[in-house]
Amino acid sequence: MQIEISAQKRTLQGKGASRRLRGSGKVPGVVYGGENPAQAIELDHNNLYHQLKLEAFHASILTMDVEGQKEPVLLRDIQMHPFKLQVLHIDFQRVDPNKKIHMKVPLHFINAEISPGVKLSGGIVSHVLTELDVSCLPKDLPEFITVDLADLAAGHTLHLSDLKMPEGVEIPALLKGENLPVATIVIPRSVAAEEAAAVVSAAEIPTTVQKKEGVAKEGEKKDAGKKEAGKKK
Repeated sequence: MQIEISAQKRTLQGKGASRRLRGSGKVPGVVYGGENPAQAIELDHNNLYHQLKLEAFHASILTMDVEGQKEPVLLRDIQMHPFKLQVLHIDFQRVDPNKKIHMKVPLHFINAEISPGVKLSGGIVSHVLTELDVSCLPKDLPEFITVDLADLAAGHTLHLSDLKMPEGVEIPALLKGENLPVATIVIPRSVAAEEAAAVVSAAEIPTTVQKKEGVAKEGEKKDAGKKEAGKKK
């Protein structure tokens, strides 16, 4: 998915200039990295705010158009107003196509509804991670990583080593020996309580039958004793 951002060069800087810029519906920002010096920029707030709602905007190579000059960039930092729906500042980093980048990409979970832990055991999928830090060349950067839960059973956990990664994409955590959990199946207390009650009930049935049989046999013995006593008389 190709996303392009339009921006203009920003000449006036400082808190006062940034405040006036925001008041006019603009967002101050900066583009840095690469061989060129950092460039202060300004962007239209409404357009930027709608683009920030796109998942791909946060995990894709973006095309930055600064007054007709285009270059690939990554979104690196956003500063939001504490309580208003307003972007206060935004940072972008230039991308070198020949150098690996580190980026957090979202995880998309599929087939949870057909996994044994959900379908057979009534469990609920617990997402331990919702995004993953990856390392790759810019051309190999995926918009998301698919996590297939089709074989996940109750009480089992899916780890980083279980993920199928796109070609050219690495997980830095695994290279450090950190095989972190990604997702697991949790059995709700209500379901566990019902299963426990069913087991207890099933275990009590033979005991009850034995007690009834024992009572019946005892009654038969008493009747036989009474008959013998009647004969002796």
